[in-house]
Amino acid sequence: MITREMTKELIQCAAEYPVVTILGPRQSGKTTLVRMTFQGKTYFSLEDPDIRLAAATDPRGFLSQMNKGGILDEVQRLPALLSYIQGIVDKTGQAGQFILTGSHQPRLHEAISQSLAGRTAMLTLWPFSVSELRHYKPSWSPFDLIARGCFPRLHEENLGSRRFYNGYIQTYVERDVRALIQLRDLTQFQQFLTLLAGRVGQVVNLSSFSSDVGVSSKTIRNWLSVLKASYIVFELPPF
Repeated sequence: MITREMTKELIQCAAEYPVVTILGPRQSGKTTLVRMTFQGKTYFSLEDPDIRLAAATDPRGFLSQMNKGGILDEVQRLPALLSYIQGIVDKTGQAGQFILTGSHQPRLHEAISQSLAGRTAMLTLWPFSVSELRHYKPSWSPFDLIARGCFPRLHEENLGSRRFYNGYIQTYVERDVRALIQLRDLTQFQQFLTLLAGRVGQVVNLSSFSSDVGVSSKTIRNWLSVLKASYIVFELPPF
């Protein structure tokens, strides 16, 4: 377990804002970071169905358990909770009261914009940087970085990269994509992911993808938007 480079900035933000929101890809280490940094805070994961049900049924009662502040993990699972957090921090004015983590999804972004604008610091946690990876190995070749990747669990638990990424994509498709868009055919979306991976560094041709996958260009554009919002794909503008 290493100290992440973002730790200092996270502590500083918690001293200045009543809420700190950390977004980023799944498995980038958000939960580990906040629990290590704020060990005295009450922790709840909204990924847990029982906790999520309790929070949805009685938001005020649920949040009263964190009257001295708390950590809410996977907050994208219940964006409506942010309105109640707004009411609490507006009353107390206490810095660093709530630490939120989540995957960047449209509903979560909308809820943050509506309820926590001006009240939360926004941070993005990526997988390990090259300097963080040197904790595990002094030097890395470009091929090693491309083939193995930088997700923390790969290095902390010495996992096989092929199995890790197969599971990552399968989980991503089954959980995140289904929550964001209505997929009639998972096979088509998985085919699109495979084609996309084979065209890294090339100009995006929506018509070509549309023809190869068998869906409309509009659908391809929507799928790309979802992948970008989930930190799976990054577009490099030509200028």
